[in-house]
This record gives sequence, C-alpha cells and structure tokens, in this order.
Amino acid sequence: MRSIGELARASGLTVSALRFYDRSGVLVPALVDPVTGYRWYTDDQVAPARLVAGLRRVGMPLAEIAAAVRHRAEPAVVGRLLDGHLRRLEDGLADARRELSRVRALITPEESPMATRLVLSRADLAAAIDAVRFAVGADPELPVLSGVLLDVSDEGVRLVATDRHRMAVSRVPGRREGAPLRALAAVDLVDRVRALLDSSDETEAHLRVDGTTVAVSVAGREVAGTALPYDFPDYRRLLHGSVGDAPAYRIDVDVPALRAALADGGPTLVRRYEGDDVAVTVLGLDDRGALRVLDGDALAAAGPDELRIGVNGRYLLDALDAAGRGQLVLELDGPITPLAVRRPDDEDAFSILMPIRL
Repeated sequence: MRSIGELARASGLTVSALRFYDRSGVLVPALVDPVTGYRWYTDDQVAPARLVAGLRRVGMPLAEIAAAVRHRAEPAVVGRLLDGHLRRLEDGLADARRELSRVRALITPEESPMATRLVLSRADLAAAIDAVRFAVGADPELPVLSGVLLDVSDEGVRLVATDRHRMAVSRVPGRREGAPLRALAAVDLVDRVRALLDSSDETEAHLRVDGTTVAVSVAGREVAGTALPYDFPDYRRLLHGSVGDAPAYRIDVDVPALRAALADGGPTLVRRYEGDDVAVTVLGLDDRGALRVLDGDALAAAGPDELRIGVNGRYLLDALDAAGRGQLVLELDGPITPLAVRRPDDEDAFSILMPIRL
C-alpha cells in the first residue's frame, strides 16, 4: 500500500489534488484508516493517477477525466474523449488569435484595417442564408442575437444564427484573401444580400469585410452595411458538447409525414416557461424505431423507459423547412439534450433545437 504522499510523488499529482479527486469520486483510495483518516492506495492505482495528472495538465474538464479513468481499458472511448478535447483546444486557440487581432486593432486604430475578401458560389451562399435565417433572434433585449454571424476561416465562411432556443449553422467554401475574422451582419443586411443573390444568374458572389463594413457583390452590383458591434456567443461549445460523432439516437426522418403530423396534430402538452404557457410537441419512436409525434393517448400509454422529447413544434417545422426537401436525419442523446437536424449529404449544414423538459 502507498500513502497519499507516495502516490503524489509517483503520479505527479499534489496531495491536495489527490484529496480533491477522492472527494469527486475520480480516484478513490483503496483504504481509508477509520481512526486517522489516512488514505492508502495500491500499486495498481499509480497508472490511473498518472492518467489523471496528464489530463489535468491539458485542462480536460473533471467529468471527462472521470470518464477517461472509468474507460481506461477501452482505447476507442478514451480516444474520442481526447479528440473532442483537442478540438476544443484548437477552437480556443483560433478564438484567441482572432481576439488578439481585434485587440491590436484597438491599440493601433490609426492603421487602416486590411480587407478580407472571399469568392463564393452564389447559389451556395443563397442556400446557406436560407438554412440559418429562420433562427435569427428578434428579442430587442438581446441585440447580439439579431444578426447572422459570418465566421471566416481557411475553409470559407460559416454562417450561424441563434435566438437561444435554437441555432442554425451552414458553411460556404470559398477562396479567401486576407486574415480570418468574424463579423455580425444585421438581419436587414442579410435579407438584402439574399435578394441580390436572386437577382442574377452569375455563378460567383464576392464577400468583403473591411473594418466595420460587410459587403456582398454579384455581377457588379453591391449590397453593403455596417457590422453590428456585438460579440456573438461562442457557438462552438454547443457544437462539440452536444452534437457529437456518435449520438445515442440517429433517426432517419420521413419529412412529409413529420410535417403533416406537426401541422395537424397540434401540441399535446402545455408547460410554463419564463412566465408564459408554451405549447409542447412530444416526439417518440414507434415499434420500428421510426420518429412519430405522440398524441395524448400515445403519451399516456408510453412506458417510463420509452424515449419522449418535448420540442416547440413550430421551431421544428422551421428547421425542416430550412433544411429543404431532401432526406433528413435527427440526432439526439436523450430528452434533455439538444436535438440536431441534419442533411446526410452536407455535414456543415444543420440546426440545433433546445428541448423542453416534460
């Protein structure tokens, strides 16, 4: 048996860290002396302690450290945890670089900002706007959500919109000149851009972000406006935390049948949310594992272990309409985690709906 101090020296963790991981249930001693309260560990606990120390050094969250320790004999499971954390670190580094670029611009405002330009497919940009426009917020108390984020990177531009209850994401590949950046385009500007894209048969559209100006031109005609002066929420955390590579449920959606059920069936429950009565549509699975809308009788007959998910039916209809008329897949992990509506042929276009607790 090893004392807590001996395990600390063998693993690289401090004594206080070992006490913390004991209280958290991550690394529990093999024996605690009932009289002195001293903690004792076996030699077999050295390797898990070293694993904890390594994950702690790279900033992995406690819940994921605990999962890695539990599944340390399953390399595939731990590998997914490591890959997910690495993506978060890479996203955080990209965010930090963008923020530092903004700070440098604030320190040296006399320098003229360089314009970032992209050449995009006109049709793809129109489809991307259609895929996210429905999720733009309209709450006057949350002006930061009243536009569409243009997140320009090496892969092109990602469009993101959210009103807190749902989020829509799409991406347009393109050729970029200039630095990666973000700009928040007001919804009025987005609507004018969408009209411009329909006014021409030209194959290319040109996006330019110059200082605080966002402009899109097609065939010599340009629509421009001032970017909103707000910091858009960090949408990547929701993407990686809630829309994983292996959801518990991945359900092919019969889009016409689901549309008809949502339009005709109406809500089955009413829940109180933020002082208002909210109509809730309840989704479940039939005997074949297909998605269905539960009416009152089906909801009453559902067993306690059957999947039941409460959603805003109108929001779900909006997501179906925005995704188009092709095949759709619904992904989710349970009744209180966000739902993802995806197109199997385009992994970069999807919407996320927050569920309503039943």
